[in-house]
Amino acid sequence: MVTATGPARGQDPDPARRRGWRRALDQEELHRHLTTLEGWHEFTTQDPAPPDLLPEDTLAGLDPDKRLDYDEDRLDYHTRLTVAATSTLRTVVHAGRRLTLLNRHAISARRGLILSGAAGTGKTTALTQFGKTIEIIDRRQHPGVDRIPVVYVTVPPAATSRMLAVEFARFLGIPVTTRANITDVIEAVCGVLIDARVSVVCVDELHNLSLATRNGAEVSDTLKYFSERIPATFVYAGVDLEDNGLFAGTRGRQIAGRFAVIETIPFPRTQEWTGLVGALEAALRLHQHRPGTLEALAEYLHRRTGGMIGSLSHLIRGAAIDAILDGSETITRNSLKSVQLDHAAQTRKTKSAS
Repeated sequence: MVTATGPARGQDPDPARRRGWRRALDQEELHRHLTTLEGWHEFTTQDPAPPDLLPEDTLAGLDPDKRLDYDEDRLDYHTRLTVAATSTLRTVVHAGRRLTLLNRHAISARRGLILSGAAGTGKTTALTQFGKTIEIIDRRQHPGVDRIPVVYVTVPPAATSRMLAVEFARFLGIPVTTRANITDVIEAVCGVLIDARVSVVCVDELHNLSLATRNGAEVSDTLKYFSERIPATFVYAGVDLEDNGLFAGTRGRQIAGRFAVIETIPFPRTQEWTGLVGALEAALRLHQHRPGTLEALAEYLHRRTGGMIGSLSHLIRGAAIDAILDGSETITRNSLKSVQLDHAAQTRKTKSAS
């Protein structure tokens, strides 16, 4: 049996048996996952301001504990840094917004959007930023109303239709017992989402779905059923989806007939790339870093990352963290070299050098 009732959000079912630090840790972990309603709400409502850099004389006067707290705040800030407004992100947000408006009064055959491309080209960032945009717009239009305008779920590896349905239930906080059948889960999910006026459903990691397998075909059918029952715009994202057979066969042709595709690709070495580097550099909070240093290294950064925005962000954030930990408070070409990147980026660098 599936019900939509249970402990209130954040409520501990047995507080007497749990220490305060454990409850705090559980709550902190809950907010780190976008695939829960609490985590998604945190993501869409919180926009932490960059920490202020203290004057050098004030910094020198901090006692060890306060200096540790100050550095820890900056370390945490650099783990996230800023989201660069790339041309891809703008295209996705604009196209997605257009679709939500076109689908607003559609009774059936609503159109959707697919983001497909190599790993590290910014698909998840674009997907979540689009969802965040819709969430913010809905909140402004319906202040104080208890709605769930956006759902964000991921397709588990080797997913079954029941596993996918449970992912939706988990996002909504609907308790699911091991005895609950898929029909019960789907009906509970659809009921909650229709009542909550959902307008966008974001489904990430779609490459975990293979239409060539029975389970994959059933997952595809479940997504199609959700899209027919729930009056929302569905947006999918995954790695090289066309090459993985998403549009093959009867089910694939149905998907191809309803979804537009935006390909995410590595950034070429253009002025936009330099602008992306400059935007990330401007967001740094390091005491000894000279503005313009990274922009001057834009060519090196492009060779190093192959134009992948995910690799670029990882490289700069990693070098910034190193600069705080080792006390240098600056990023140089040498410090960038010490940051290990993903294997794909290293392979691209080797090929371009040969």
